[in-house]
Amino acid sequence: MSSKNLGHLRLIIFFTVIIYLLSFITPDTDLEILNINILQFVLFYVWIVQIIGFIFGFIYQTERYYDFIGSLTYSSSTLIIYFSLPAKSLTDSILLILVLIWSLRLGLFLFRRILEDGHDTRFDKPKQSFFHFLQYWTGQAMWVSFTCIAVYVAMISQENNALSIVSIIGLFIWVAGFVIEVVSDSQKRNFRKDLNNKGRFISTGLWSRSRHPNYFGEITLWVGISVISLSSLSGIGYVALISPFFVYALLSKGSGIPLLERSADKKWGNESDYQEYKKGTPVLFPKLFNNIKQSNDNGN
Repeated sequence: MSSKNLGHLRLIIFFTVIIYLLSFITPDTDLEILNINILQFVLFYVWIVQIIGFIFGFIYQTERYYDFIGSLTYSSSTLIIYFSLPAKSLTDSILLILVLIWSLRLGLFLFRRILEDGHDTRFDKPKQSFFHFLQYWTGQAMWVSFTCIAVYVAMISQENNALSIVSIIGLFIWVAGFVIEVVSDSQKRNFRKDLNNKGRFISTGLWSRSRHPNYFGEITLWVGISVISLSSLSGIGYVALISPFFVYALLSKGSGIPLLERSADKKWGNESDYQEYKKGTPVLFPKLFNNIKQSNDNGN
C-alpha cells in the first residue's frame, strides 16, 4: 500500500472511531431499535448509508449524489429518532422541522448545481482512488454525526423538552442563519447565471460583507439548533453542544473555506480588484458597514 493510501486509510479509521465514540454520549434511556441503543443504531445508520453511497459512486465513477445523499441522511436519521420516541414534544417537532427544511433545501440546491455544472471538481482525482474516495464518504458520515448530534441527544433524552425562552431565542438564531445561507446561495447562483459575469468573482450583496456568507449562515443556524437543544440536555449530553464548534472548525479550517480561498487566489490572485476585495472583506464573519467600493462587474 502506498503512503498516500495509508494516509487515507488512517483518516477513514479515525472518522469511523470518532463516530463510534459519539455513541457513548447517549442519555440514560431504554429506547432501542432492533435491540440496539437508539443513538448507536442511528450513528451506524449514518455510517452505513455513506458506505453504500461510496460503493455506488466508486463503481460508476460518479460524485453526483454525494451531497444529496448527505442531505438525505440528515433528514432520514432525524426522522428515525423522532418516530421512535414514545412521546413527542413541541421541541422535538421543531428540531425535526428545522433539520428537514435545512437539509432538503441544501440537498436540492447542491444536487441541481452539480447537474448544471456536470461534475464536482473536488472529486476529479479522489474518485479514481478507492481509499481517497472512501475517505470523503466516511468524512461525510462524521460530518452528519457531529453536526446533528445535539438534535439526536436532545430528542432521545426527553429530559426537559418544554419550549423555553432559550429555545425561542435559538429559533430566531436559526432563522437568521438560514436566511443568510439561502440569500447568499441565491445571489451567487443568479450571479453565475449571468453570462456577463463569466470568469469573475462575486463582490455584491451579502458577498460584499463576507467572502463566505453562506458558510457564516450555516454556522449560525447550527448554533441556533444547539441553543434550542440546550434545555433538553443534561450530564454527558452537554458534550453534544460541540456541534456548532465542529461545523465552524470544518468549514473555516478544513474542507470549506481553505479550498475555496486557494482556488480564488489561483484564479484572481493577480487582479487588483480581487486584491482590494480580499483586503477589505472579512473571510467569514460579515462586516456591518460596507466601506469599500465594490464594482458590480466582479463575480465568482
